[in-house]
Amino acid sequence: MAVILIAEDDPNVRLLISHRLKANYEVLCAGDGRDALATMEANRVDLLIADIMMPRMDGFELVQNLRRRGFDIPVLMLTANQSFDAKRMGFRSGTDDYMTKPVNYEELLWRIHALLRRSRALADEAIEVGGARLDPLTYTISKGVTSIELPKKEFELLFKLLAFPGRIYTKGQLMDDIWGSDSESAEDTVKTHVSRLRGRLKDFGGIEIVAVKGIGYKAEIPKEGQ
Repeated sequence: MAVILIAEDDPNVRLLISHRLKANYEVLCAGDGRDALATMEANRVDLLIADIMMPRMDGFELVQNLRRRGFDIPVLMLTANQSFDAKRMGFRSGTDDYMTKPVNYEELLWRIHALLRRSRALADEAIEVGGARLDPLTYTISKGVTSIELPKKEFELLFKLLAFPGRIYTKGQLMDDIWGSDSESAEDTVKTHVSRLRGRLKDFGGIEIVAVKGIGYKAEIPKEGQ
């Protein structure tokens, strides 16, 4: 089940949107941009619904912060401001879609479904990082003449880490994203798969999976010229 974060300072609006979405999605809530950032650092989130006018950190700042930190999830911005300039600022900050209040909840569900569908389609595209190419259609990693096919879970784990080099993922986040939140596997499963991947990556020019003590893992790639 996809996880949606609602960042909205009005508790009544927040409660109403949450109630409308809970039949189809897992819903998390935050009262402002700073709370939303903290929630996203601690939880897997597949889509963000953000109000613009919020205390401490508004919706524009929130989305800009997310993009700088490497979060590429789809963002749907909600606001009572219907001006062209507000919409332009929203899209320039990195939002993916825009709705004005009062919200038509049937339309909101359509837009959420479309954004999630597109983001998952993009996840099927190959990525190139550190001189290596990861192809999700064949579960292969290749660099020059070297190419290996990985078991599905190992590939998914490596793909997630290399999609955002340097970003730290907790073991819990990796378990939820790769094995599913309802998996009966223990978090040691992540450690086991990381160990196997490290052995397979020896021929791929310095790509490393680094353990961050007490937190989880991140991927590091060689800098240009190294």
